[in-house]
Amino acid sequence: MAGKKIIAVTGATGAQGGSLVRAILADKSGAFAVRAVTRDTNSEKARALAKAGAEVVAANLDDSGSLVRAFEGAYGAFCVTAFWEHFSADKEFQQAGNMAKAAKQTGLKHVIWSTLEDTRKLVPLSDKRMPTLQGKFKVPHFDMKGEADNLFREMGVPTTFLLASFYWENFVYFGAGPKPGADGKLALTMPMGRAKLAGIGSEDIGKCAYEIFKKGGELIGKSIGIASDQLTVTQIAAAMTKALGRDVVYNEVTPDVYRSFGFPGADDLGNMFQYYRDFETEVCGVRSVARTRELNPALQSFDQWLAAKKQLIPLE
Repeated sequence: MAGKKIIAVTGATGAQGGSLVRAILADKSGAFAVRAVTRDTNSEKARALAKAGAEVVAANLDDSGSLVRAFEGAYGAFCVTAFWEHFSADKEFQQAGNMAKAAKQTGLKHVIWSTLEDTRKLVPLSDKRMPTLQGKFKVPHFDMKGEADNLFREMGVPTTFLLASFYWENFVYFGAGPKPGADGKLALTMPMGRAKLAGIGSEDIGKCAYEIFKKGGELIGKSIGIASDQLTVTQIAAAMTKALGRDVVYNEVTPDVYRSFGFPGADDLGNMFQYYRDFETEVCGVRSVARTRELNPALQSFDQWLAAKKQLIPLE
């Protein structure tokens, strides 16, 4: 690491953080070194990162002191939270505040905060089109990240605000993939209507984030939305049909039906898809595929992602 600027990466064993760690490690001649920040330095994923050349350190997003130690001496940090581990937007806000404070205290020169829109700006709590959740949110895992943007701004932390898209990996690991119906066909069940869904592979998120760090001050204070494709669910199903060699159809449901499915977070995701559907222009508008490709010329289209990952998609 001698002579290199250190990027501390929270969530280093997760989808976004892990992809950034790998992007930095892959650039052997680059100006940056990586410090992988994780709760458990002895986990299999953490040991793999250490073996690959990352400095691996322990910190907990609930412990501001541990974050200060993890950020000390670094040039920058990638800050991300994991809502789906605990489903608490308030906890997420507290964790974002802890990271912002640690970044300020340690004098970091560049922070990327992995954020999302505060949907209440377009769907106020008084709007009955979708239910209010946890007492004060429409889409909790969006709204609190968006609200936390102000923490970084108010503390004067030099921050780029990175808005990712729907992970294509959700079709593999998050239960969003095609499921067999009574007729034997595979069906993608979503309440998206004919609206386009902005999506991206998780490895491309890290490559984009790394390029933002490389650009330095040029992008501080900016909000950058990223996506590799903007596709209707019908188009996604057609691409899957071609890649998987099995019929995949779009099973369109209403947001109310989706919210009623009952799995943990179904109400949050039902509201999210409704937001994507009803505000397609706004959501896709801030996630330019062309601008994302400028950051990451190796950006994978959905078809390319499918070709590489199709064998991982559970079909039964």
